[in-house]
Amino acid sequence: MKRLKVLVSAYACSPYKGSEPGVGWGFVSELSKYHDLWVIVEEEKFREDIEKFQSVNPNQLSSVNFYFIHKKRNRWLRKLWPPSYYWYYHRWHQDAYRLAVQLHQEIGFDLAHQLTMVGFREPGYLWKLDIPFVWGPIGGMGLFPWRFIPIVGSMGAFYYLGYNLFNSIHMRFLKRPKLAAMVAGSGLIAMNKENQVGMYQYYGMPSEVCIPVGPPAVVVGTIVKRLTSEPLRIVWSGLHIHRKALNLALYALSSLPSDIKWEFHILGDGILTKKWQQYAYKVGISQRCIFYGQVSRDVALEVMKHAHVHLMTSLREGTPTVIVEGFSFGLPTVCLDCSGMSDMVDYSCGIKIPVTTPSDVIDAIARALEQLARNEEKRQVLAHGALQRGRDFAWEEKARVIDRIYRAKMTGDGIVKKVKL
Repeated sequence: MKRLKVLVSAYACSPYKGSEPGVGWGFVSELSKYHDLWVIVEEEKFREDIEKFQSVNPNQLSSVNFYFIHKKRNRWLRKLWPPSYYWYYHRWHQDAYRLAVQLHQEIGFDLAHQLTMVGFREPGYLWKLDIPFVWGPIGGMGLFPWRFIPIVGSMGAFYYLGYNLFNSIHMRFLKRPKLAAMVAGSGLIAMNKENQVGMYQYYGMPSEVCIPVGPPAVVVGTIVKRLTSEPLRIVWSGLHIHRKALNLALYALSSLPSDIKWEFHILGDGILTKKWQQYAYKVGISQRCIFYGQVSRDVALEVMKHAHVHLMTSLREGTPTVIVEGFSFGLPTVCLDCSGMSDMVDYSCGIKIPVTTPSDVIDAIARALEQLARNEEKRQVLAHGALQRGRDFAWEEKARVIDRIYRAKMTGDGIVKKVKL
């Protein structure tokens, strides 16, 4: 089939970083097997990584042309007013559009794709080029669970009350995202079902779900067996911030029966590290909790490799990479049934906890962990399911989905699944 000339806006794109930069790189590297790409990337944070990769791998990504634009920053202002980030991020997209117009005059692109960042607030301007346009995967829609605001402390409550207010306003009233969504049409891609529903509700547009996270480069493919003499090794990973709600896990673990042996391995750090360490001491489980702090990705993966269960207590996420990383090690995931976790974890590979009330969630987490601690056979079944589920997130599969959307846009007959509300 004909290779298309595709212009991609990938503000965040790096072969050596996870999260948004990893999303950009994962899609670009796989899509380059199907099409010729011209990719616009932010310069300060990502140029060095990309050029380092190109120098080490000169024969790879030969069909990708990278262009870099520097984003102006005011770090002092951002500390005082974090949303000021969007002012400078918006300017970057204006600069990217000016470059896009020049490139289009020279090259004549078949299609444009707004890729990263995935937030719905900023669709860039490639949709104005008057060529077929694809936008997504798109995330950021939805609200923090209202009933859980009291458990995140006074600062967390202040933040998420504001978050819910501004998200509600932006989803309903921001004009440019609606215009971009209308231009994208059948090229609209959601990162999970929550955002798929949101785009239909607020933009009146159907979309297709494509979860934008993939497994680590090396997938172990084997399962750790737990001996009867071993404690259940539970791993938790993430920034120590309010929405990650590690305190839910600590309270749940403190209520486990005394005859169950367990260890809690906690990766990451942040503004709440000391407070959560104090929680662990307060509820009498600090001796079983290992706080690693911020470690390299290799060290984090090594900790996960020797665990038996992955516990995730986040109340608000897009599509967490750590879940797919856990799957690659055969780790069943116990998580809350909300946001991207709802799409990524199913009955074959984990246990999802309904987001009802804090006390009910704590009880349900404790019951799930007790079940896995007492029933190794069930844990093994879920571990095998995790390995299988991890294969569903391969970048090759995502590239095939995007390629199909590209070609449907080119023929003008793209059909996407409608949302049932």
